[in-house]
Amino acid sequence: MAKDSSFDVVSQVDMQEVDNAYQQTARELTQRYDLKGSGATIELSKGEKLITIAAPADFVARQIMDVLNGKLIKRSIDISAVRWDDPQAASGGTVRVLGHVVEGIDQATAKKINKDIKDTKAKVKVTIDGDSLRVSSASKDALQGVIQFLKGQDYGQPLQFTNYR
Repeated sequence: MAKDSSFDVVSQVDMQEVDNAYQQTARELTQRYDLKGSGATIELSKGEKLITIAAPADFVARQIMDVLNGKLIKRSIDISAVRWDDPQAASGGTVRVLGHVVEGIDQATAKKINKDIKDTKAKVKVTIDGDSLRVSSASKDALQGVIQFLKGQDYGQPLQFTNYR
């Protein structure tokens, strides 16, 4: 019997690159003429994987989000890895926006991916393993087909395919 081939579906974010993009955005806040002196701030909590933007108006907060998204894209971080909450009113008439860096595949998304793969009728076996999925099959062509299928889907977070054997 042929040995099964497999790969893992994971969602990982390089927090060092997120930190670098945050540092560049914070520097741009102090240098850009339309943001300088506006009272806007940006903070990153690596442990909680949380980005906090405080701005005097929703428009300024959106500008800062756009700057950060541009920096993330330049550093090869998919912008869907950051889920932004709705702007909240904060003290002093300011606006606060929280961005959560998404890492790992939650159970609901894992079940949806598993169901979608099964609906393709590919001859593969899917195992949910914590915050990742393992897809295995005797046919490498079937695995390649599943990878191409998943690349075409949108699950609200970036997916990577690792440990292909």
